[in-house]
Amino acid sequence: MSKKEHQFNDIIRKVRKELFGKGPDSIKTKFVDNMAISTLKGNLTPVEKFIINSPDGFDQVHRARTKMIQEYYKKRIPDDMEVLMNSRLLNLFSDIDIDEDVAVSVFVFEKQIER
Repeated sequence: MSKKEHQFNDIIRKVRKELFGKGPDSIKTKFVDNMAISTLKGNLTPVEKFIINSPDGFDQVHRARTKMIQEYYKKRIPDDMEVLMNSRLLNLFSDIDIDEDVAVSVFVFEKQIER
């Protein structure tokens, strides 16, 4: 893992911990053209794991996990992310597989990511 990927993962972990009280157990990021593609494992908190067993809990946790992340980045992009990438963040696409506890986020930047 490059230093830049490691620093990017630290930013993601910090945001997730701030939003959900727990960061992912592991993050793997690859830079492709103007995108950072991150796979996050071990995301769910003990409370979320309990909630998904209720009738509507699965959908509630899925919606919260995807919508909260997307809304967060629309309202405030971590300054250090755009500085690290030397580019403006244009879009974030994110989803989570609740059963596997694996999330994928695709960060789309204005310029190609320099290595």
